[in-house]
Amino acid sequence: MNFFRGVIGGQQAGAQPSGVETIQKLCDRVASSTLLEDRRDAVRALKSLSKKYRMEVGTQAMDHLIRILQTDSSDSEILGYALDTLYNIICSDEEEEQEDTQRRQEDDIGAQFSERFIQEPENVTLLLTMLEEFDFHVRWPGVKLLTALLKCQCAQVQGIILVSPMGVSRLMDLLADSREVIRNDGLLLLQQLTKGNAAIQKIVAFENAFERLLDIITEEGTSDGGIVVEDCLLLLLNLLKNNSSNQNFFKEGSYIQRMKPWFEVGDDNSGWSAQKVTNLHLMLQLVRVMVSPVNSPGATASCQKAMFQCGLLQQLCTILMATGVPADILTETINTVSEVIRGSQVNQDYFASVNAPSNPPRPAIVVLLMSMVNERQPFVLRCAVLYCFQCFLYKNQKGQGEIVATLLPSTIDANSISAGQLLCGGLFSADSLSNWCAAVALGHALQDNLTQKEQLLRVQLATSLGKPPVSLLQQCTNILSQGSKVQTRVGLLMLLCTWMSNCPIAVTHFLHNQDNVPFLTAQISENLGEDERLVQGLCALLLGICIYYNDNSLENYTKEKLKQLIEKRIGKENFVEKLGFITKHELYSRAAQKPQPAFSAPEHMLFDHEFTKLVKELEGVITKAVHKSSEEEKKEEEVKKTLEQHDSIVTQYKELIREQDAQINELKEQMCTLTSQKDQMQNTITQQLSQIQQHKDQYNVLKLKLGKDSGQSDSGQVNGLQLEELTLLREELEELRKQHALLNTQLAERDTLIANLVCIMNTEGLFFYYYLHLHFFYLRCLVRTYSLWSRIKYLTESRAAMEKERAAATSTATILQTEKSKLQQEVAESKKEQDDLLMLLADQDQKILSLKQRLKDLGETSCAVGSGDQTGDLPVTRLVP
Repeated sequence: MNFFRGVIGGQQAGAQPSGVETIQKLCDRVASSTLLEDRRDAVRALKSLSKKYRMEVGTQAMDHLIRILQTDSSDSEILGYALDTLYNIICSDEEEEQEDTQRRQEDDIGAQFSERFIQEPENVTLLLTMLEEFDFHVRWPGVKLLTALLKCQCAQVQGIILVSPMGVSRLMDLLADSREVIRNDGLLLLQQLTKGNAAIQKIVAFENAFERLLDIITEEGTSDGGIVVEDCLLLLLNLLKNNSSNQNFFKEGSYIQRMKPWFEVGDDNSGWSAQKVTNLHLMLQLVRVMVSPVNSPGATASCQKAMFQCGLLQQLCTILMATGVPADILTETINTVSEVIRGSQVNQDYFASVNAPSNPPRPAIVVLLMSMVNERQPFVLRCAVLYCFQCFLYKNQKGQGEIVATLLPSTIDANSISAGQLLCGGLFSADSLSNWCAAVALGHALQDNLTQKEQLLRVQLATSLGKPPVSLLQQCTNILSQGSKVQTRVGLLMLLCTWMSNCPIAVTHFLHNQDNVPFLTAQISENLGEDERLVQGLCALLLGICIYYNDNSLENYTKEKLKQLIEKRIGKENFVEKLGFITKHELYSRAAQKPQPAFSAPEHMLFDHEFTKLVKELEGVITKAVHKSSEEEKKEEEVKKTLEQHDSIVTQYKELIREQDAQINELKEQMCTLTSQKDQMQNTITQQLSQIQQHKDQYNVLKLKLGKDSGQSDSGQVNGLQLEELTLLREELEELRKQHALLNTQLAERDTLIANLVCIMNTEGLFFYYYLHLHFFYLRCLVRTYSLWSRIKYLTESRAAMEKERAAATSTATILQTEKSKLQQEVAESKKEQDDLLMLLADQDQKILSLKQRLKDLGETSCAVGSGDQTGDLPVTRLVP
């Protein structure tokens, strides 16, 4: 102790030792001291120096500190000092602002010491063991140290923890600690632990993490809670994002239903704290993770269904229409609602029914579109509304029809604002971003819907007073020819391409205007600047659609003439090169990655995700169509017609097969029923046949026994039967014969019908053979069933006759049966007595043989044997002296 006080105590004689020298002496003291108190004081001094002399303490003392953890595990105080010192070495807690260079240097130092610490995996395992210590001075520094190691060497530490027995389970126990400091730091530790490691994410999830985290969020006040709620939400995002197994576990555990209370907002939404905004933003992100378009369609659909059933979607729509909600929360809510309804017909129908709390009430879709075409609204909000509208129309033909219907003359209401009116207003406004958004939104109303593409051709617009109305298609081409901004022209060209693809009628309407084709060829053939290349590529795509989907109804613009025009004025190679400008654009690949529009600035909004799919689909076929000759075109048309004919024939056969399959299934069910009935009848017939046979046997026996008395009986009886009864039996027999003949006739008719059916089906070919076979089998089963019913009826009636005959001789049969029983009993008793006598005789013979043998052994010379062999007495033997 005197040495230690001399090191860190007051002024000593001579020069003051430097920090490096002091650290060296302290390290020597830790290594050589035998007293625990001395080592503890030395480690405490190293802790106090570790922040100022981080590099020196880490270089000289790390090995000694690790040894302390290994050898002095019984003393919690020295363990706490050692863990705090290691934490200070690895992680710098200085809060003051630092330059980027200095901060990078600090991070490099921490990474070096972390790598040195985990070179021995046993060190991490030892640290996990210390986390089981309940003492606050050991557990809390251990949590902080492990968190710092994960920040510096995440992948390596994750690997060590993953292979460590019960490693993750020990860390999950931190969430159950009653001390909030340790629990909260445990959340930060688990955040670092679960980053980018699906295996650990699954283990944490199956350690009941969802239940614990949701309980903590509820205890802390959900969205009104503090930083702890934010940490829980960040950990949940780590566990669920891009992890289908955990997402399914979250859904199956009914945890989606527990998210609904998070989004309950009151009427007064003013004065939201920054923490509440952050918490609600993370909660919305958590909902989006469960229904993200990148998830499997089945998993997304099941989550969407659960969110609608538990009322979560309804709660989100309430926030959407509420007043006073911060702009960033409103934007994220719109994006969340978009993905909850995307591709789900039930959710889309519900969203279409939502009205804004205005007077008069307006549909939520109309209110959102008003924000989209309003240039004063924030850019991110307008993008979110566009995404919501796209998701509402995704795979929703009903919604597409409702939107297009608001543009048709018969449904326009002058007293209200409709979605169609807003889209047309945005399409032709002075704001290029509104033009682009409206064009893309209208294109989604036509996506993969031929009916709505044709309906939209009916839309007429009044451009100005005194002039006749023009079609929407013509107005779009007029704006294109006026040379507006690039963003506007790109949006209109994308709309036209979507509209005319796979719609020959729209192509015909477009080509009917004599100015459209010259305008496209002029745009493609010119050598314009870099900004105009995308427009040229889209013009080439539109002209290619006019060729590929051309039905040759216009004589001046047939496929062949358009290809000749391209070859003369543009050149095929030049046309294909200009067409390739679309996919080579830098913003094309970004838009193709995900459905949500994600642009850093308004001028970057040029491509739509669904349109990139259309370009990918059409680019190759248009290139082939342009290079094809007229002969190849004719051959392809012939092949196409032949294939269409074959397809129609195949479709007819498929429908016929479906009908016949249904009939076959019905016949199979009937056949199973008849088979079961047949089995029951067969069993019944077998039983009845056995009973009839027994009755016949009894009748024959009685007939033989009563035959002797037949001469003495009255002449009016024959074998105990009245002549009248025999007459009735003959009449019934005759009636049965007639019924048998009738059934034979019916069977012959059915055989003829079956033969005719077989002939008819043979003329139609083997295609329906299996159906005829089953039907024939069914008819045979019916015939067999009818035959069995007839046989049963006959046997039943015969049995009744036999019963009558047996009734006449019942008394005699009973007497004979009684006498027979007595005789059988007497015979049995006689047999038993005979067996007993035989056994006694056998015993007597055995005794005689044994006695004879005994006499021989005794030297008998003469013996007299009485009549014992006959009477059963023992033989008398006399011995000669």
